[in-house]
Amino acid sequence: MDKSIRASTPDPRAAELDPTEFLAAVVKADQPRPARSEAEQAVKTLLAYIGENPAREGLVDTPRRVVEAFDELYQGYHQCPAEVLNRTFGETAGYDDFVLVRDIGFTSQCEHHMMPFYGKAHIAYTPVERVVGLSKLARLTNIFARRLQTQEHLTAQIAAAIDEVLKPRGVAVLIEAEHTCMSVRGVATHGTMTFTCRFTGMFRDNPAEQARFMSLARSPQR
Repeated sequence: MDKSIRASTPDPRAAELDPTEFLAAVVKADQPRPARSEAEQAVKTLLAYIGENPAREGLVDTPRRVVEAFDELYQGYHQCPAEVLNRTFGETAGYDDFVLVRDIGFTSQCEHHMMPFYGKAHIAYTPVERVVGLSKLARLTNIFARRLQTQEHLTAQIAAAIDEVLKPRGVAVLIEAEHTCMSVRGVATHGTMTFTCRFTGMFRDNPAEQARFMSLARSPQR
């Protein structure tokens, strides 16, 4: 299996994305948006563009179905990442090592071709007194994944959100994914995996902690 690796260069400003970009919902309640009927008409236009007849029996309801699918696939625009991480727990018995949640499955959409890419995210952070519920890291990943993305940006957003809200001693994020814009079109190389990672704090500054995270994140399943 071919694999490509895109690892972020250690950068003291690694988590410094604009907080307005990743801590709040993108779509505001008063934001002007096209009507559903306009969205469905746009789908009809695309069907006609590829040479189809939007009026034939099998395609009559396709515009409605596509718009409904978009509502589901891109629900992350309406969700607030900060709210997912806001509730924490202080009963940790003095735990001072990192917490790792691995193999978080996700599906996202490439912003260049609007085609799916999918894979797994592995996330670790070293808490300061308080921890967040484990499922929240999966929810956070899903919110960002349910938007048009690049894998690099998705990786950076997850790390930055955890860093900004939880204020841990460090964050490590590794994402491995297959991109259908590469496997089913263009060079059509099925099975090619892309890896991206981002480190902040103690993970960025300590190569031994990076190595320990990578070893645990990529160790074989039992």
